[in-house]
Amino acid sequence: MGHGSSKEDDSSSSSSSDADTKPSRISRLKQKLHLHRHHHHHHRKRDSSHQKLHDADDFAGIALLTLINAEMKFKDKWLACVSFGEQTFRTKISDQTDKPFWNCERKLLLERNGPHVARISVFETNKLSKNNLIGYCEINLLDYLARDSDSDFETFDLLDPMSSDIVVGRISLSCNFEDPIETEKNFARRILSIVDYNEDGNLSFSEFSDLINAFGNNVAASKKEELFKAADKNGDDVVSMDELAALLALQQEKEPIMNYCPVCGEPFEVSDKLNTVIHLTLCFDEGTGNQVMTGGFLTEKQASYGWMFKLSEWAHFSSYDVGLNSGSSASHILVCDRKTKRLVEELIDAKIVLSMRAIYQSKIGLGLMDKGAKEILQTISERQGRQMNSVESAKDIPKFVEFFKDQINMAEVKYPLEHFKTFNEFFVRELKPGARPIAYMERDDVAVCAADSRLMAFKSVQDSLRFWIKGRKFSIQGLLGKEICSNAFVDGTMVIFRLAPQDYHRFHFPVSGTIEQFVNIPGCLYTVNPIAVNSKYCNVFTENKRVVSIISTSEFGKVAFVAIGATMVGSITFVKKEGDIVKKGDEFGYFSFGGSTVICVFEKDAIEIDDDLLANSGRSLETLVSVGMTLGVSKKKQAGARLPTLDSCVLGD
Repeated sequence: MGHGSSKEDDSSSSSSSDADTKPSRISRLKQKLHLHRHHHHHHRKRDSSHQKLHDADDFAGIALLTLINAEMKFKDKWLACVSFGEQTFRTKISDQTDKPFWNCERKLLLERNGPHVARISVFETNKLSKNNLIGYCEINLLDYLARDSDSDFETFDLLDPMSSDIVVGRISLSCNFEDPIETEKNFARRILSIVDYNEDGNLSFSEFSDLINAFGNNVAASKKEELFKAADKNGDDVVSMDELAALLALQQEKEPIMNYCPVCGEPFEVSDKLNTVIHLTLCFDEGTGNQVMTGGFLTEKQASYGWMFKLSEWAHFSSYDVGLNSGSSASHILVCDRKTKRLVEELIDAKIVLSMRAIYQSKIGLGLMDKGAKEILQTISERQGRQMNSVESAKDIPKFVEFFKDQINMAEVKYPLEHFKTFNEFFVRELKPGARPIAYMERDDVAVCAADSRLMAFKSVQDSLRFWIKGRKFSIQGLLGKEICSNAFVDGTMVIFRLAPQDYHRFHFPVSGTIEQFVNIPGCLYTVNPIAVNSKYCNVFTENKRVVSIISTSEFGKVAFVAIGATMVGSITFVKKEGDIVKKGDEFGYFSFGGSTVICVFEKDAIEIDDDLLANSGRSLETLVSVGMTLGVSKKKQAGARLPTLDSCVLGD
């Protein structure tokens, strides 16, 4: 064919020599193209390193986010993390300075109904096993991209994790919609640089042939000459970068020549052209000259861990993933923040995790429970309750707030720290008026979340047993007791609100109605942590101390509200009584020190739970919610009323 090349090239006579030289050359080329494959899969053992678009109409664009630099109040080595949805990325570590410079970028898929808020966190990195969170900011990327500004970058305040009204530094960043044409050119430029053996900026036929073979598409490989002619628009017997970019873009729309991603190796679905383009755009993020943020992390806590955690993960002492965890994999509890739609890790002291795993995830541990340890737990809880009511316990409040500094917002608390005379006073703290707005307050057919908590929702008990509760004998009758349980409850919908120690510990009414009765059910004080709930060796919800109340409503029928005590919970206090008429969002009561849980049981076919809550629960993933967020809508009025969505409900600041 006489295609030009700086190498000696005769396509008609070189086939026999190619048979000897190409396999090794192609394999080396594939290795270069798959440069990042190991890196992507090292951190995250999941099906894909990138988001996948499920609805083409939901596509809002690709954002290119660049963290430029920051100004901090002291000198140290710094790194920054970006958390967006179920992905987290981290920058390189800066030099010792109070003005870290990163210029690190990452591309993010934006969906109209997906996550919009990116959380940017800055850590000091002077510790081996744990880096220290100093400041953060949260940015709605869709709002940012829609702003009217001529500036190439913006500067944001970094807020103190302990109090969002204290500024600890400033960070500069830029964010723009990715230009599809520039993306194609960057993609082609990177590929061309790998295959362009003589570095003349063009591909000869033999170089082009090697590239097509490396893509692994046998059909395309059989049409190399045809593709080369199609690419060589100006007929100079070489393919330039612009010509290669045009060919790749055209073929991905018409007849894809790549069966899998040349960077990470993930196979493509031929019919799903949009996701192929999205994947290539997100995966092939080299070529701009900037430092690219490291990906493959689920949460900012994981991304900020030092080398000791990475060593334990590599050695399988612990694992890090979404879903049901047991045994050694129960070290890290991940939940989905409903407001920001990103994953966060629950903070638990490592010694407590080890002790809970030893007790609740083994036959031996539960055997000890049966031989008297239950009474020990009761005694410990009572003693701890008395201690937390003592004046001396107040000295523990600052340490507690410091440990949970990015999960307790003191700006919401009604009184300053010095107001609380005992630890329990702080534990049952009140919030400022308006801190928890109630969604659709005027509509009694919309139920709301009863507590600041980690929520699991199931249409039936069978679903809860399949996705979450692994106790041997759990049942609605066992939970509510024979005195209260009716057939309507047995097949009903169940919602679990798990409160962690750092949470606001006052619980509220999810529905409006009248309190019919209270029933006290004595029991143990097991922990309500997922380590115990997910254990097949114990029955936390049906064996723990609890109080069952029945609320009679006009929209949902009868609703059972179960307040469950847990380890270290000295008491459950109610501020309402039988016969009281209540409004959804009203305070119902509070738990004293410790973790605790509320379970609401609705009668069969009484409520349609919000889709996002059911979807997360179906993945065995708890959803972090706040009092007043929408929970679901009465099925009685669905035909005549618009169903609320998360985007339209009131979430607060």
